[in-house]
Amino acid sequence: MITRAFGKDPVRVSEVGLGCWQIGGDQWGTVSDADALATLKAAYDTGVTFFDTADIYGQGRSESLIAKFAKDISAKKLFLATKLGRWPTPGLPDNCLPEHVRAFTEASLKRLHVETLDLTQLHCVPLAELEKGEIFETLRQLKQEGKIQRFGASVESTAEAKACLAQEGLASLQIIFNVFRQTPITAIFDEAQKKGVAIIVRLPLASGLLAGKYSHSTKFAANDHRAYNRNGEKFNVGETFAGLGFENGLELIEKLRTLLPSGYTMAEMALRWILDFPAVTTIIPGARNPQQTLLNAKPSGMRPLSEQSHEKLRRFYQEQVASFVRGPD
Repeated sequence: MITRAFGKDPVRVSEVGLGCWQIGGDQWGTVSDADALATLKAAYDTGVTFFDTADIYGQGRSESLIAKFAKDISAKKLFLATKLGRWPTPGLPDNCLPEHVRAFTEASLKRLHVETLDLTQLHCVPLAELEKGEIFETLRQLKQEGKIQRFGASVESTAEAKACLAQEGLASLQIIFNVFRQTPITAIFDEAQKKGVAIIVRLPLASGLLAGKYSHSTKFAANDHRAYNRNGEKFNVGETFAGLGFENGLELIEKLRTLLPSGYTMAEMALRWILDFPAVTTIIPGARNPQQTLLNAKPSGMRPLSEQSHEKLRRFYQEQVASFVRGPD
């Protein structure tokens, strides 16, 4: 597993991490404790050191499982990133008030069984709150007190990313970026690199679409967002199938197959494409079982895509994908 510097921070993290939304067990279908712990251990065994979670994933379940996993392996080199802001009570925008940010932080510290958080990220809070900037001052105070080592933000749009990049001390940005969502290349990457802000890429496989294994007959569990959020019914539509819609996504996947380089699977091409961008620090594909973690880790050791492949994928996005993307970009 290749490691990369976390922005301008000297600490290094695995360039393929693990997104732990799935093991919350409430928005990707049911995942047992045993499967979740086996998945975390398998990721660690492949060299993954970066684990991304949030307090809202399973309302604390994901964080608690990570704490159990970390204790069981006595790992010293894990980088645990969590997020706050989406807890159902009191709800947004009140979640952004200093007293609630502090309470959420203390709760995550307790669930993760740590004295300080490696990284706390704002979890897709409203643009108006980011622009006010008061919540960042709370995060700076928490860092000064030693409750957190770094702070960043998980965002849904270019506008939100730019509001965060204007803040002093921002360590990271977590963004949606994949073959179907290419706006960050020109809108975010240069400024992030200039400021030494780490880029964490979520949904690198577009909710699994880019693995190329779904069909029109694929069914998802009732408690899986891929079943109930296809049109943004519950949260940002871009978090589900890159905002394309399932049917459009399937059609685009078939067109994308014609661009697949020799020696790569669809998923390998999609993940390697992201890793080829120097601005990217780590990608956080999710997994529900150990086998998926092994497949996710493999592109770290694969050769970069050719310039010709990159150009084909750029044109594919511009000419055939961009017009179908819904939600903030």
